[in-house]
Amino acid sequence: MAFAASLTDLQAEASCPLCLDFLRDPVTIDCGHNFCCSCITQCWEDLQDLLPCPVCLHHCLDRDLKRNTQLSHMTELVRQLPTRSGKRKRQEKKPLCEKHNRVVTLFCEKDLELLCAQCRVSSDHWDHRLMSIEQAAATHRKKLKSSMEPLKKEVEDAEKGLETQISESFKLKMKVEKQRLEFYSEFEQLMKLLGKEQDAILLGLMMEEEDLQEKLTENNMQISEHISTLKNMLDEITEKCVQSKVQLLTDIDSIYRSYENLKTPAVFSYELKKESCSLPPQYFGLQKMINRFKVDLTFDPETAHPSLIMSDNRKSVTYGKEEPNFPYNPKRFTLHPAVLSSEGFDSARHFWQVEVRGTGEWSLGVCKDSLPRNAIPSGMPKDGCWQIQQWTNTSPSLDTTKLIRIGIFLDYELGEVSFYNMHKRSHIYTFTDTFTEKLRPYFSTGPTANSLTISIITDEQ
Repeated sequence: MAFAASLTDLQAEASCPLCLDFLRDPVTIDCGHNFCCSCITQCWEDLQDLLPCPVCLHHCLDRDLKRNTQLSHMTELVRQLPTRSGKRKRQEKKPLCEKHNRVVTLFCEKDLELLCAQCRVSSDHWDHRLMSIEQAAATHRKKLKSSMEPLKKEVEDAEKGLETQISESFKLKMKVEKQRLEFYSEFEQLMKLLGKEQDAILLGLMMEEEDLQEKLTENNMQISEHISTLKNMLDEITEKCVQSKVQLLTDIDSIYRSYENLKTPAVFSYELKKESCSLPPQYFGLQKMINRFKVDLTFDPETAHPSLIMSDNRKSVTYGKEEPNFPYNPKRFTLHPAVLSSEGFDSARHFWQVEVRGTGEWSLGVCKDSLPRNAIPSGMPKDGCWQIQQWTNTSPSLDTTKLIRIGIFLDYELGEVSFYNMHKRSHIYTFTDTFTEKLRPYFSTGPTANSLTISIITDEQ
């Protein structure tokens, strides 16, 4: 085995680096490399002052070629030795320069091309960095190997992303199914009134699911294709790294271009819209609305007008005589007897009930938290106050000892404030608007009230 390797090396030493055949009339140039006299002469044929060695690129000073008689005799002896056919075949397959039809011995780092010695002085590569094939192969082999780990990491990340997307597809189905069941539960109670609404919502939900599933499927395909591309590139680089020097460097620029132009597809994320029934709340039934949306309110003493006397539990206010030297508070109503609740709302649905006892004018509703406290509100929605105003008198035809009970329902998202007569279980009026800031329940006894009491109640009686 050692003898065969030594024989191969000996035959390589007796071969010309340009024609790859045994040296004929060998000559030695300044750097010490040997060539066929005709080969080196042809290589330098079109060159003027610059005479590079085809192997090491050493600049020779002149065309003085020293004949090597001893090497010529040795080559004749080596020529008579048995030739390893495999080695000769590999040599015969060594690529030639397409432009000059000579054996490539150099590599251009800028253009990533294999060149022959004559290409060295061409205008296309005059100012480019050239390297010997051995040096270039070692450099690029190392560079390619260094790209394997990042590619493996990209494959791993892409596979994890695909797993996440598959999991999200399953979660999407579960969320849709959960919402579908919730809607069926509501529709069973109000089938006649909500038939069209049910169809519209389910259709929208189905279309949203189809749209999201289509996007998820498309994203899954993109990620799968990206993984396949990464794996193919990894296989190509792995195969490239074990090839011979020339094969490794051949078309290496295509690998780099593919890697540089590789774009990782973004993982598609979604948020399923929370569908809700948009019909007016009275369709759900007044009692169901009370049970589902009732809130526990208390009066805010910092906003109460000085004429209002508040109970200890802050659930009732009575119009009385204005107290002197009442402490100033910028939050307090000063021009009319009014008070706000401590609670405010900027979302969702809320229901509360109020009892009114006594005589005089009173108002109930909601207002913006920013409603001025030193002015009398007009009671118009444009001024940020949505209220109903009524008058309780002492007419003999009316029983003034009987309580007036009003139910108030706020649907913030729908933009509605509705009022109900809780004795008759009937709808009084509904304001429709667009709410953009926090709203607070509003209570007023009016400037002509006489011992009028407003109470917040929480239990249905």
